[in-house]
Amino acid sequence: MDPSYQQFCDTLNRRQFIKKASIGLGVAALPGSLSPLVASSQPGLHFPAKAKRVIFLLMAGAPSQLDLFDYKPGLEKLHGQPLPPEISRGQRVTTMTRGKKQEICASIFKFAPQGQSGLVMSELLPHLSKHVDDLCLIKSTHTEAINHDPAKTFFCTGSEMPGRASMGSWLSYGMGSLNENLPNFVVLASATWSGKVNVQALYSRLWGTGFLPGKHQGIAFQSVGDPVLFLSNPEGVDRNIRGKMLDFVEKVNTAQAEITGDPEIQTSIAQQEMAFRMQTSVPELTDLSDEDESTLDLYGPEVGQSGTFARNCLLARRMAERDVRFVQLFHRGWDHHTALPTHLRGQAKDVDQPISGLLTDLKRRGLLDDTLVVFAGEFGRTTYAQNLTPGNRGNYGRDHHPRCFTTWMAGGGVKGGISYGETDDFCYNVAKDPVHVRDLHATMFHLLGIDHNKLVFPYQGLDQKLTGVEEAHVVKGILA
Repeated sequence: MDPSYQQFCDTLNRRQFIKKASIGLGVAALPGSLSPLVASSQPGLHFPAKAKRVIFLLMAGAPSQLDLFDYKPGLEKLHGQPLPPEISRGQRVTTMTRGKKQEICASIFKFAPQGQSGLVMSELLPHLSKHVDDLCLIKSTHTEAINHDPAKTFFCTGSEMPGRASMGSWLSYGMGSLNENLPNFVVLASATWSGKVNVQALYSRLWGTGFLPGKHQGIAFQSVGDPVLFLSNPEGVDRNIRGKMLDFVEKVNTAQAEITGDPEIQTSIAQQEMAFRMQTSVPELTDLSDEDESTLDLYGPEVGQSGTFARNCLLARRMAERDVRFVQLFHRGWDHHTALPTHLRGQAKDVDQPISGLLTDLKRRGLLDDTLVVFAGEFGRTTYAQNLTPGNRGNYGRDHHPRCFTTWMAGGGVKGGISYGETDDFCYNVAKDPVHVRDLHATMFHLLGIDHNKLVFPYQGLDQKLTGVEEAHVVKGILA
């Protein structure tokens, strides 16, 4: 036996003897009361799944649905007029709007029907428009959160308050792994175009595990240096030495786990083993040298630049091929309170061709059928303008609007070429078939073969779930 390991065991045994002796015989009356917390439902599918994995495209800052997806030609005649009180209904607004004029602002961008389905799309999305027959536009999405951080937190974790488990963590916990050499849940955050403003911060809790075991944590890939922190061995340490170090640490952790019963020790063991395997699997994953020119061209000219949305979309496809369960792409810079026409053009150009390339690539490889692609912002933008100047329509902005906005899904058992839900003529309220963010979560889980009401974890006296204690519904009208 390794002398250092034996010394550790001797020390541990002495400490444990003293600790247990001090507790006394009373503990015998509490069999199992100090056992580790376990889930009240076993991971696994509840019914046949249409999708095996998810690629979630979150546009942080909130894109304007009025300028991209939800065409309202009637607003042109009302441009510059006050929003009628019977439409606004005294609903909550941000401090940036409170007490100020709410003047209607029609989009300056052109819209046109696309594809066989005839879905209407903005001129800002010429590449994505070629895929409308695969898209399900959900125009009646809504939420309660009106500020960025609570809204992003809600979209990612099902709660505006930090501390809850994220979507990817729930799926990792509930469905298990398809690839033992890569994480179940990977996060890719992109740099944005050079004219970006109001770039909101991202926090690791958006892909955290909350109360779930730590092994379901999202792994954020880096755009500079190693894709994963500490992936490379330190200078002077080769793979053989690294393996011996991990073997020793595993022995120590296993001994500690047997005594304390702490499930997070088992998590540490599993993650350390995964990190060792990732030293081979991650460099292979991120090496694009085996991609042909025609594939690279699909994603646009920025695909060769590390950290771009284009490159991350290609990496997402490579992860889907390797059965990573949940890939979440963040693209920041969509918070346009001023100069929306300029900034929205830049943002749309960032994502339009890469998303189109991703859908094309998935489809031609037979992956779109069982990969659910989701596009969303944390909320929408208002029909009234900020900083609207008479005679100058190039400098307006739009405020935060949780009452209605557009998200879309593609692949993974979703109907393509349809528009679900409607907003009123002002794009201010949902007029038909409302879809709450919780409903989106429930529908995602349903497509993956999971009943959102059955995938639970006991914590703080409550069976916790992604959709929370409020009622959530599967949006059956979008299911293929």
